[in-house]
Amino acid sequence: MFIRKLAIFAACSIMLSGALNTISAPPAAASVEYCQGGANGFVDIPDNLSGASAAVTTGQWTYLHLMFGNVQGKTRGWAYLTGQSGVNLAPGFSVWLDVSTDGGRTWNQCGPFGVKGNPGIITSAAKATSSDPNFVFRAGASEQGRILLTGWH
Repeated sequence: MFIRKLAIFAACSIMLSGALNTISAPPAAASVEYCQGGANGFVDIPDNLSGASAAVTTGQWTYLHLMFGNVQGKTRGWAYLTGQSGVNLAPGFSVWLDVSTDGGRTWNQCGPFGVKGNPGIITSAAKATSSDPNFVFRAGASEQGRILLTGWH
C-alpha cells in the first residue's frame, strides 16, 4: 500500500512540475521604445490600418484583434484594439504586440500604446512575419486594468 501511495505521489509531482513549466514567463522586453520608430524591425503604422483578423478577444468594452496584412511590401502582424459599438477608447485603454521566437514560451512586448488621436482605435507597431513555426505573435490589451490576450499565431 505504501509503495502504491508513493507511486501516486510521484506521478502527481511529475504532472505538477510539468504544469508549472508551462506557466508563461514575463516578457523579456516591454516598452514602446523597443519597437517604435523602426526599432528591432518594427514599423510604425496608422491607427486606422486594417488587415485580416487572425484572432479576436472580446472585452467588456472592446474588441482586441491580432491582425496580419501587407505593410511596406511585407506581411506583418500587429495588435488592434477598438471600442465596441458606441464606445470610445479613453485613458486606461492600451494595446501591445507580443513576439516570440520559441512558440510563446518567452517573448518581447511591443508597447503598450495608449490612446492617441483616434479615440476608437489603437494599434501597436507592426512586425514582419516568418516561416519559422516558432515565430509567433499575440495581441494584448489593457481595458482599464483588465488584461486581454489573444492566442499565439
